[in-house]
Amino acid sequence: MSAIFQIDVRVYYEDTDAAGIVYYANYFRFLERGRTEFLRTLGHDQHALMQEGIAFAVRSVSAEFLKPAKLDDLLTIETAVAKLGRAQVSFAQRILRDNELLLDAKIRVACIDPERGKPIPMPRTLHQQLSALSGPSQ
Repeated sequence: MSAIFQIDVRVYYEDTDAAGIVYYANYFRFLERGRTEFLRTLGHDQHALMQEGIAFAVRSVSAEFLKPAKLDDLLTIETAVAKLGRAQVSFAQRILRDNELLLDAKIRVACIDPERGKPIPMPRTLHQQLSALSGPSQ
């Protein structure tokens, strides 16, 4: 099993619809925060990576919306490396409220040159870190 990184996110009014339920697209913002903070804990600030000519673009998303999150909920965003390639990484991400699974997602991102929009190999250090966290099946 790969290592799981967690952050907590509070649901604000701006995240919800008129009924106080999180609007579906906002779950993707929460997942993005999880991946961004995961990279930050590994020492890779996305702004600094951009200045080095490295960016990440979402290639595919698969999400199962199981239960709704609501205004003022404290959510836990879990992020783990599911599969690692030289220029791509797939993340397994989950959103929970009090250990209750609300959303289960798989997100595949590609490492790209932000100016050309073309795939490039991810930095060796980052690849090695992700490989070490991805578990024995890699």
